[in-house]
Amino acid sequence: MNIHEIVTNSLKQNKFIYAVFTTPRNKSENPYIKITARTVSLKGENFIQFEKFTDKQAFHENCSYEDAAERIVNMIVHDYRNINIFTEDSDFQLMVSKKGMVKVTEKEASKKPKIDEHNKKKQYIIREHEPCDFLCHLGVMNPEGDVYAKKYDKFKQINKFLEIVDDSLKDKKLQDDFMIIDFGCGKAYLTFALYYYFYFIKNIKVKIIGLDLKKDVIEFCNQTAKSLNYEHLEFLHGDIKNFEYKEKVDMIVTLHACDNATDAALVKAVMWNTDIILSVPCCQHEFYDKIENMNLEPMLKHGLIKERVSSLVTDSLRSLFLETKGYKVQLMEFIAMEHTPKNILIRAVKSNKDIEKSQAEYEEFKKFWNLNDLFIEKYFNAIK
Repeated sequence: MNIHEIVTNSLKQNKFIYAVFTTPRNKSENPYIKITARTVSLKGENFIQFEKFTDKQAFHENCSYEDAAERIVNMIVHDYRNINIFTEDSDFQLMVSKKGMVKVTEKEASKKPKIDEHNKKKQYIIREHEPCDFLCHLGVMNPEGDVYAKKYDKFKQINKFLEIVDDSLKDKKLQDDFMIIDFGCGKAYLTFALYYYFYFIKNIKVKIIGLDLKKDVIEFCNQTAKSLNYEHLEFLHGDIKNFEYKEKVDMIVTLHACDNATDAALVKAVMWNTDIILSVPCCQHEFYDKIENMNLEPMLKHGLIKERVSSLVTDSLRSLFLETKGYKVQLMEFIAMEHTPKNILIRAVKSNKDIEKSQAEYEEFKKFWNLNDLFIEKYFNAIK
């Protein structure tokens, strides 16, 4: 059996399982040190997925069976010296000499067919088709547990947030009376989600306070908490800067607190020695008129570009500020960019890391962007 028949027959008969290509013939022209090929299912249709490895990265590409057959044969003939192809009937080892001669060794099949389902339903922390009291009350689910189509993005956002919370707590020993404050809670979808997660999934008696400037929103949230019998969830009307709390705070949440309200929340969290901070900033105006770097003037002279750059610089400086206070910080995607451009979540977890390097980076970063007289510093110094 020749190479072309091995490949095309296994694909046509749906017997192809896996292939791996190593030892590139021309390393200077071929950036991929290894390529694998496997069958995947996408929306009910099978494809061959090529995973291409460089020294530092991996890239994925899905191809139809017909295109994949041609590509696999071409890689054998022109690109790689060592190839292993696994089918339901046999294993094939192909060794290609420097002169291009191919030696084929056939062995008994060693692998069983497995098609990876790429469009399988994601298992959310709060599951579909299982009624969830607060989601039903807030109009995200119907009483049978089915998510309304127009609320599906909200459902995914809630679960994405809970996944981040769950991951943030994986090394923590949780105890009852875990205290959370949600600054700028708004309609409080995520606040209710936190209560549900701790009480009914983790079996931890949590205490949560939601704070917002809108009195009607606070009234609605308190009525909802009462209707759900969420006894240890309270909503208060007030401003972040004026809010005081004397007990231990384990987690601070702030989602889309406008402009420097985010900075005020971060400073409060630092001053209270809060263990976990989860913040999704909203509008970042302070740096727009402050950032300055002559070398980047070709970018910054455009208002649209400057606005985006100032937003990224703002959140980068916030992360550095938290690092100087002993936090391990990650900037991560909260929800997909097509839903909102305000999709960066700052996750900060209290640690024992050395802050000397972070302090130097913080000062150098400010110098690079010519940033002075910053609200986050002035507010921190005013209340410390």
